[in-house]
Amino acid sequence: MRVRDYSLLGPDAKRAVETGLASAQWYHSDIPRNDMKSLMKRSDQPAIRDTVILYGCMIVFAGLGIALWPSWWSAPFWLAYGVLYTSASDSRWHECGHGTAFKTPWMNNAVYNIASFMIMRNPITWRWSHARHHTDTIITGRDPEVAAMRPPRAFKMLLNVFGLPDMYYGLGRMLLNASGRLDPEEATFVPDSEAPKLILTARIWVLIYAATIALAVATWSILPLMVIGLPRLYGAWHFIMTGYLQHAGLADDVLDHRLNSRTVRMNPVSRFIYWNMNYHVEHHMFPMVPYHRLPDLHERIKHDLPAPNTSIPQAYREVWPFLKRQFRGEDVYLRRALPDSARPYREDLHAGALGQAAE
Repeated sequence: MRVRDYSLLGPDAKRAVETGLASAQWYHSDIPRNDMKSLMKRSDQPAIRDTVILYGCMIVFAGLGIALWPSWWSAPFWLAYGVLYTSASDSRWHECGHGTAFKTPWMNNAVYNIASFMIMRNPITWRWSHARHHTDTIITGRDPEVAAMRPPRAFKMLLNVFGLPDMYYGLGRMLLNASGRLDPEEATFVPDSEAPKLILTARIWVLIYAATIALAVATWSILPLMVIGLPRLYGAWHFIMTGYLQHAGLADDVLDHRLNSRTVRMNPVSRFIYWNMNYHVEHHMFPMVPYHRLPDLHERIKHDLPAPNTSIPQAYREVWPFLKRQFRGEDVYLRRALPDSARPYREDLHAGALGQAAE
């Protein structure tokens, strides 16, 4: 397997710029302009409804967990609270960061900041990080959000199911920023003008966590941390389960989202938690389409896309053989077949990467 350096300061970052992969023009399915304007139209109502349901359920689950503590009968309610706290916050951070979930800007910003705190991602850093992820999706040395690297880091991927590496990273970055410093990689995509807000946010978060720990010590109870902080560990599994399916086992260093992103049909509960990000090819092609219109977008362009995976288990059954080969050091990825109605993959855009694929 070709050695890949995912650092934003390493040789692969320089190579991506030199070969034209950085900030390049991506393939898009054709869709009439009027249809796209309709799909991009924003509305407050769906996101208000979903946000009331989300935070209402969190209050109920946390209340029942506290009321039944320390009985084991409280465990199901803490598990449900944790998934909503962490996994649902991951999707809310994502969509509100795009500014598309709500029509009203302050609503996007409010939910974005709450969700960012819960997922332990500085809202200033990650707004710019995610912009780079969309500009250079899975481009080695350019994308700061590659979850499934090659070769895959199996032990780290397993630990992430329990939130351990992400929480360790998040706490470390929070303390670094609170000290008034930025990580060198962070500084490559966060504008200097944004640094003071980034540092201030980190310092506010440190105070909140310090107060929560102090309350836990004062009451000699873990309950305050069960409400704030620990859910980042015990509620991470759902967003890891769905998040790995976004790009794992697919191509890197290509300029066609049909090659490096995956759409998966999911059950209604997972779709609510995930906020329709299972339509991931569609989201990357047209990131300004609100989450509640992604099913409609899929229907408009599905003739030009690989068939979606039919379920979460089926998607993992498809990708697992390729991950195993990557674990063994083989430089392969899955290239999914296109329907006859689709425009073909542009092999001239991908610098030979398609030669590593298997269908």
